[in-house]
Amino acid sequence: MGKNKFHEGTGPSQRQLRVGETIRRALSEVLSRGDVHDPELNAMSITVGEVRTSPDLKIATAYVLPLGGKGQEDLLKLLARNKGELRRQVSRKLTLKFAPDLRFQLDQTFDQMDETRRMLSDVRVRRDAEAPDEAAEE
Repeated sequence: MGKNKFHEGTGPSQRQLRVGETIRRALSEVLSRGDVHDPELNAMSITVGEVRTSPDLKIATAYVLPLGGKGQEDLLKLLARNKGELRRQVSRKLTLKFAPDLRFQLDQTFDQMDETRRMLSDVRVRRDAEAPDEAAEE
C-alpha cells in the first residue's frame, strides 16, 4: 500500500500550494533585496511567478522571468550558479523540517497571455465572440 489512491491524478494538495507560495514569497524577497553575494544576479530584476513543490516537498520548482523578458538564458545560469546560497537564504525564512532543493524554469505564462490577447484582438475572433448566440435564441 505504498501509494495513496486518493491523491492520484489530482492537482497539488493544499499543503503543496501553501508551501509553494511561502517559498515564492521568500525567494522573491531574497532576490529583490540582493541578499545573494553575486553582483550579476543582484543587478537583475526578477519576477517569481509561481513555485510548485513535489508531493514530498523536497523539490521546489520556481518559475522565473527577468523584468522585461530580456536575458532569460543568463538568468537561468545565474540562478543555477547561486542555487546553494539561494536555498540557504530561503530556508532561513521557512519553518519546514528540510530545505527543498530549488530548481528554476522560465515562466511561460506571460507569453501565453500575450498570445491569447493577440488572438482575441483578431477581427474574425472578435466578430465571432460578439455575434449573438443563435443557440440561446431557440
